Amino acid sequence: MLPGLVGLVQATEAIKLLLNVGETLTGRLLMYDSLGMKFREFKSPKDPNCALCGPKPTILELEKAKPEAGGTCALPQRETPHVPAKAPVAPARH
Repeated sequence: MLPGLVGLVQATEAIKLLLNVGETLTGRLLMYDSLGMKFREFKSPKDPNCALCGPKPTILELEKAKPEAGGTCALPQRETPHVPAKAPVAPARH
């Protein structure tokens, strides 16, 4: 039940962001106590020293994905095994 509830909250937030409706959890942290069946909300202020969203950002653009470097993650690309194509099946004659 817990993963379903957390997933529901995440999906609701995504829909609100995509449709630009309602009040999102931006700047807030939502905590769920499953034993007490309670929600608590905490304010989460911006970090003034953040290199991405602070008043003097040093990160001005996100790194582009480089296929030779394994795409968007550091894991090496795996080669896909060669699977021969199946020969076409002739239609049955009646």
